[in-house]
Amino acid sequence: MAKKREVIVIVIIAVFFMAAIGFMGMMFVGVFSQQGEFNLTGLGGNVGVVEVNGVIDEPSGRKVIKLLDKWTDNNSIKAVIIHINSPGGGVAISQEIYNAINRTSEQKPVVASMASVAASGGYYIACGADRIVANPGTITGSIGVIFEFYNLQGLMQKVGVSMETVKSGELKDVGSFARKMTKKEELMLRSVVMDTYEQFVEVVAKGRGKNVEDIYPLADGSIYTGLQAYNLGLVDTIGDFNEAVNIAANLAHIEGKPKIVRQSERKKISIFDLIGNISKISKVFNQNIEYPFTKPQLLYLYQ
Repeated sequence: MAKKREVIVIVIIAVFFMAAIGFMGMMFVGVFSQQGEFNLTGLGGNVGVVEVNGVIDEPSGRKVIKLLDKWTDNNSIKAVIIHINSPGGGVAISQEIYNAINRTSEQKPVVASMASVAASGGYYIACGADRIVANPGTITGSIGVIFEFYNLQGLMQKVGVSMETVKSGELKDVGSFARKMTKKEELMLRSVVMDTYEQFVEVVAKGRGKNVEDIYPLADGSIYTGLQAYNLGLVDTIGDFNEAVNIAANLAHIEGKPKIVRQSERKKISIFDLIGNISKISKVFNQNIEYPFTKPQLLYLYQ
């Protein structure tokens, strides 16, 4: 009887041990699986597509750059289409995407295909392509820079809250939400905005093969339809995504019907994702809460 109990206890311990090992193994796979990486669709294709959707920020922009570099190094990809549906976003990341497009363009043709919106930073990155294709109803343009922040001084006074600041220089806390901007701060910020604006104008002039003097009248922040932009020389062709594919194929001298290759982020959530993310939950509670009004940003953004 005692021996039977011992055998049962040993079996139970063994089962629990194996279950624990299996659980830890699945957690390990979940943590180190390539979550957020790309799935390939369109094997055997020769035209790579890069999607730029929504506001351009650091996380989304890094993925765009990574994929552009991947298509550049892939010898089977003869041309690249940058499909843009974006109102723009951060200045620096838009510039980095533009530079990545230029690197790709040195190796193979790049065509920008504009969807519903390709404005401000969305138009900025399009200027790195060899050809720009827009739908007649695309919203584009918005060539300009914006820098904004909240002023909560009135609200803080009403609720009896104030903010004390110790700073090393007069302009160190520029953009503070706790007070109005001073004249000196306004002049400094305006110089930053205008310098970034000049960079935008130069990129457009270079991309369109024009002088900067030809771009200034169009660069007051105005938006244009794709058809208007075409008539103003801001885009090369009126057409849809299929037209962009054909243009890319012609530039790359692809014979026969071009075959596009897309890469999209993994959407399915497996048991490995669920188990692997258990170990990450605690990190959420350890992160510092970022106050949304403390970080003004310089933006190529159509609002």
